[in-house]
Amino acid sequence: MPPPPTVGFDLDMTLVDSRPGIAATYRALTARTGVPVDAEVAVSRLGPPLRTEIAHWFPPEQVEDAVHIFRELYPAYAITPTVPLPGAREAVEAVRAYGGRVLVVTSKLGRLARLHLDHLGLVVDEVAGDLFAEEKATALRAHGATHYVGDHVADMTAAQTAGVPGIAVATGPCTADELRAAGAGLVLDDLTGFPGALAGMIRLAL
Repeated sequence: MPPPPTVGFDLDMTLVDSRPGIAATYRALTARTGVPVDAEVAVSRLGPPLRTEIAHWFPPEQVEDAVHIFRELYPAYAITPTVPLPGAREAVEAVRAYGGRVLVVTSKLGRLARLHLDHLGLVVDEVAGDLFAEEKATALRAHGATHYVGDHVADMTAAQTAGVPGIAVATGPCTADELRAAGAGLVLDDLTGFPGALAGMIRLAL
């Protein structure tokens, strides 16, 4: 028998649809600072670190303060509107059914990621935050991940850097073709296909 899987998942637009809450937080940031941010544009390109997005709207000398304010506002505006994406709960349960462990490895701060997971009742074994692209590989290796699931081309980079299969879901800003080109070993429309895919991978390992 193969060892139980340890599956890493990205958070935003992989496990959860956080766009409404993040958009509300950007609107609150605009109200607080007076700097206009197009919230709908900002949430259409979730994935990279917060500073990357903030830098599109604020001058360089204001970016760090804006990041701090955004994170201060986040718990009040972003948590309640966020919902699990289709198949998210079942994907986590599928890993558990094989005796496996579930990681969340995200560019979001770990404490904010935990707020989402706790609010939605998604139970995971570890959360590693404030990591992007190749940086995520450090956490994947440290926790013995056997697979990484994400919606962004940078997530496929993370999987390749960690030396594990990358499973992509086309629920975020990147197309299926972009995800394949970035090295995804498998591209799913959404997480509803994950339990079957995981079962197939485990059968192949027998």
